[in-house]
Amino acid sequence: MFDWDDLRVFIAAARAGSTAAAARRLGLDATTVGRRIAALESALKATLFVRDRMGLQLTAAGARLLDTAAAAEVAMNAALETAQADRVAGAVRISAPEGFGGQILAPALPGLSRRHPHLSVELIANPGLLSPLKREVDMAVTLSAPQNPRLLVEPLTHYELGLFAAQAYLADHPPPSAARDLTRHALVGYVEDQIYAPELRYLEEIDPALRPRLSSSSLRAQRQMVAAAGGIGVLPCFMAEGLVRVLPEAVRLTRRFWISTHRDVAGAARVRAVRDWMKALVEAERAVLSPS
Repeated sequence: MFDWDDLRVFIAAARAGSTAAAARRLGLDATTVGRRIAALESALKATLFVRDRMGLQLTAAGARLLDTAAAAEVAMNAALETAQADRVAGAVRISAPEGFGGQILAPALPGLSRRHPHLSVELIANPGLLSPLKREVDMAVTLSAPQNPRLLVEPLTHYELGLFAAQAYLADHPPPSAARDLTRHALVGYVEDQIYAPELRYLEEIDPALRPRLSSSSLRAQRQMVAAAGGIGVLPCFMAEGLVRVLPEAVRLTRRFWISTHRDVAGAARVRAVRDWMKALVEAERAVLSPS
């Protein structure tokens, strides 16, 4: 028989991807985390992780255990919340696209924290997304609506994108007068094989012949390239402060963010509070998200 507290350590390690990161989340040291995982593997007579240069990777047995353990975690949290139904407390983990997470959510999170001092929020704002369906996060902001009945999926907000360049770039290069002129300019965009969603194929939408001269999997890195006079790039308007918009009438793209939550946790006070806060935030930022 295993110690249920070892299961809590296992879940943290699986989500964090390393013993060191799990230790920081749990307030333990990495040696203790490693020892607890070893004890759980011994009790279950199964190898749960393999270790490589990227950190901890779940084995097939570990992945099966994580599904079961995450469901047990939800049940235990629900039992605790039943006794304190309206108390906003505990941890909420959010996955969001890098630009939206860093530019819109992150600056507003301290205000949410002050309003709910017993709430802990973890923002995962990286290219690519974690899934509430797999219980990697409590909620996810995505560019398309997930299709699964186990998820509560709601539209969050539309946002506008356009072509932007630095003033220094435009001083050295005649600004394009039409979209067809972009083929004569240095362009900034995504690395082709790192595009994780079809909604990110902005240049193709403008003209299938367009190819970036400078590219990155990171939207924030692309913004830095554009700001350093590296060329013209497609950016969300909410990330374009200080840049010059190019062809504002001819090129105006619109995308939508969706918010999804696993139905098992959607009704929890902590999750409801974060979801309601996020909806109010995008409404307050409407002019920045969709300036046209």
